[in-house]
Amino acid sequence: MNYLSIFVMSFTIALIGALAPGPLLTAVIAKSPRYGFKTGPMMMVGHAAVEIAMIILLVSGLSRFIQNPLSIKIIALLGGVILISFGVDMLMRTPSLSGADNGKPIRDSNLPLLGAAVSLSNPYWSIWWLTIGLGLVLAAQKAGVAALFVFFAGHILADVGWYTIVSFTISRGKRFISGKVYKAMMKTCGVLLAGFGLYFISAVFGKNM
Repeated sequence: MNYLSIFVMSFTIALIGALAPGPLLTAVIAKSPRYGFKTGPMMMVGHAAVEIAMIILLVSGLSRFIQNPLSIKIIALLGGVILISFGVDMLMRTPSLSGADNGKPIRDSNLPLLGAAVSLSNPYWSIWWLTIGLGLVLAAQKAGVAALFVFFAGHILADVGWYTIVSFTISRGKRFISGKVYKAMMKTCGVLLAGFGLYFISAVFGKNM
């Protein structure tokens, strides 16, 4: 595999994954009316940090220790519980919200942390990296260390591009979002996050219930 094919493959697979509805997309949609178009890129800073850490761990042989049914169940349970807590917290905070900010987007230094937390709490993110991601990393590694950087560049550029488009589109349309609509969006996102958490838990444990 040459560098171009590694980049194209990484970019394409990451973009397909980013387009699928999930907790990270829900969080970006929820925060964009309040924090503006920078929401997507800022959350991707945290997302990129945990993905770099995951690649390093995979190259170091982490997968051999946690690629088993028990570990997968633990990941799903912990991640599901965290997502449920995020959703419940969002629902509890919604009544006190004053609506989307119609002026300048306010700053929030916690957006990168939120991006990292939502990524880590998504069990499918961990499972993807331990399966599909592991195969891609090992394939890129065979082409050398530089190929790993090319792989990551393609992967993260797809995420940054998509989530920037999402946050930009929503922030540009916020002038049309009334207080009631904004609160309805927050409630919907809260329910979705909690729903994702319940789904992840039931998907892993449901067969044994």
